[in-house]
Amino acid sequence: MFSKLSLLQQRIFWLLLVVAVVVLDQWTKGLATQGLSYGRAVEVLPVFDLTLLHNKGAAFSFLSDAGGWQRWFFTAISSVVSIVLLVWLLRLKREEIWLAASLAFILGGAIGNLWDRVALGYVVDFISVHYQDNYFPAFNIADSAITLGAAIMILDMLMGSAESSEEQSS
Repeated sequence: MFSKLSLLQQRIFWLLLVVAVVVLDQWTKGLATQGLSYGRAVEVLPVFDLTLLHNKGAAFSFLSDAGGWQRWFFTAISSVVSIVLLVWLLRLKREEIWLAASLAFILGGAIGNLWDRVALGYVVDFISVHYQDNYFPAFNIADSAITLGAAIMILDMLMGSAESSEEQSS
């Protein structure tokens, strides 16, 4: 499919994917905010709950109780990272499809969480995964997109390394 698209069409596709991630993230956070009571778990599966939480810090609630300065610190970092990711995405070559996909997912997730931080002062989390009494930190669709993008990027690097090794040995 992508081999038939022009570079401009590919870039538009990746930007639409970024927008789709942001929209899905914000929509699900809105549903969670409207439909869940703060801190009260709703069991979906024995290992999966929906629990509305507000994260004022970074990943795993890092610096969440730092007194408020972290909102603007993380906003600044997220803004710079988002700009860098956008420029990187727009400068990719046509054949760098997997890298483009990874950057689109990461950028969409970063913007989704940045939006929360600017508008609300915290990031809305609502997905809770656990086994017995061992809980993974709550997360959201943006976090999932960032994780998916990072996984795709790692696979792309590993597969690219394998392809480079094969080409060099030929």
